[in-house]
Amino acid sequence: MTYQDTINWMFSQLPMYQRQGKAAFKEDLSNTLVLADYLKNPERQFKSIHVAGTNGKGSTSHMLASVLHEAGYKVGLYTSPHLKDFRERIKINGDLISEEFVTNFIKENQTFFEVNSLSFFEMTVGMAFEYFSSEKVDIAIVEVGLGGRLDSTNIIIPEVSVITNIGLDHIQFLGNTLEKIAFEKGGIIKRNIPVVVGETQNETTAVFENLAHENNSKIVFADQEIIEGYKTDLLGSYQIKNVKTVVQAVKELQLKGFNVSEKQLKKGLLNTVKNTGLLGRWQIIREVPKVVCDTGHNREGLTHVMEQVQMETYDNLHIVLGVVNDKDLSTVIDLFPKNATYYFCKPNISRGLSAQKLQFLFSKYRLIGEVYNSVNEAYKSALRKSGDHDFVFVGGSTFVVSEII
Repeated sequence: MTYQDTINWMFSQLPMYQRQGKAAFKEDLSNTLVLADYLKNPERQFKSIHVAGTNGKGSTSHMLASVLHEAGYKVGLYTSPHLKDFRERIKINGDLISEEFVTNFIKENQTFFEVNSLSFFEMTVGMAFEYFSSEKVDIAIVEVGLGGRLDSTNIIIPEVSVITNIGLDHIQFLGNTLEKIAFEKGGIIKRNIPVVVGETQNETTAVFENLAHENNSKIVFADQEIIEGYKTDLLGSYQIKNVKTVVQAVKELQLKGFNVSEKQLKKGLLNTVKNTGLLGRWQIIREVPKVVCDTGHNREGLTHVMEQVQMETYDNLHIVLGVVNDKDLSTVIDLFPKNATYYFCKPNISRGLSAQKLQFLFSKYRLIGEVYNSVNEAYKSALRKSGDHDFVFVGGSTFVVSEII
């Protein structure tokens, strides 16, 4: 198979949560453990950092990778989902996994995947771990896909566990309270492994402290530490919390013998985009009119994003918006500004919510706009109708952002 044939097979034959929803969710780690054994446990051949959380785990993972890169380490980075190319999920020192490795890995193991009915995510995790092992990385930053306790990545024994924050997202899988979600995400806490929690929250603090106590694990709440003087090239005021989390995680690594200087820490934070190629976090697409996209899509993420939008200076505000159909819009609609013109669209996936239904739901809140046949059509219309001093925001879903960058 060619690389494109391989990617087509992966997407069409195997369940994937981001596109199919509940069909891809597994109730235990049995498939992943079978796969790891089959691959001769590549996850044991490199050190790692495990990153979970409702929001900010992608940014945090990329910042950590950048800092360790600046410190001279060979750093693997596993994140999800991708925006443009599947290979964005698996990188070493900012370089994408090769098309050849992806193709060969699937070709060599396809029969095993089919016989064992492995999911897209299980297979991809196995690919990442095999790649990091074969390339002999010094350390890999591994981002959780969904939850933590039952996530396919949760077979690693990391140097540090990181949990950015907890919000009400994926409640159909993780539970409908912050406490239940915290328990699932806290499942990445391992015995005698320090854990850094990015945000102190009344509902979740006791959950994390109990899990840490049960595992004899040191726990640090990054937002309670005095950390000043650090900046990142990732735009958006909401990155301040993620920076604190990264700095604290690096301090825990230093205690374990990792050689990261203060200069390398600061340089890594400032060169995150350059070193890792991160896309879609308050990313400026153009300057006149100013266009920004962001992948924030749940209440916590959108709260920060909409606050950032309101901090902009503009004559008129235009919002290109699309969402997936399992999103409970009632939990986020109130965050959107009424002083905006909306361009409703459906992301080009089966899970996308129809633009007509999106328009209808938003109209109940006096949020007014037109319906468009595609993300691209909506975006082009917003540009046509914008003056030089207007502001255009594109978001609502990772899939919407991926279609315009």
